[in-house]
Amino acid sequence: MSNDAPRYADCPVIEIDVLIDAPPPAVWALVSDPGFPARFSPEFKGARWVGEVTEPAVGCRFEGSNENPAIGAWTSQCTVVECEPDRVFAFTVADIDGIAPSSAWRYTLTAEGAGTRLRQSMRLGPGRSGLSLVIEARPEQETAIVAYRLRDLRRNMTESLTGLKALVEAART
Repeated sequence: MSNDAPRYADCPVIEIDVLIDAPPPAVWALVSDPGFPARFSPEFKGARWVGEVTEPAVGCRFEGSNENPAIGAWTSQCTVVECEPDRVFAFTVADIDGIAPSSAWRYTLTAEGAGTRLRQSMRLGPGRSGLSLVIEARPEQETAIVAYRLRDLRRNMTESLTGLKALVEAART
């Protein structure tokens, strides 16, 4: 086995970025809406704010709905951990044990010329998730399972950012 083979306990990270022909405020409107990826992702089905939330802020919570043919359907409890308008929107997903986040997601917007460089990153772990259950059932296949999941997530993230870019740029024409 290769030393760089992904293991869940290593909390692997994916990061992608896209340059959008629009200033950060035009991009922020979608990035700060946790439901926006549902328009483009084959896995993420939607999100809804919990409570009386009218705009995102640190500490706000939302529920995200997902469905994957290999994993099934599930709802995630998410908490906004960073929120700087036109700059950063980040949240964590609660783990199945209620101890540590099962993942962390972050969008960073940086003005670049007349446009915005939008970076999306996500980190698996350290808390347990549905993926942990799959690994526990087949521990000898952990690196293959994690690698497959990372590829799947990267594809979904790329589709979401590509769709967001198209939406924002189309609204400016």
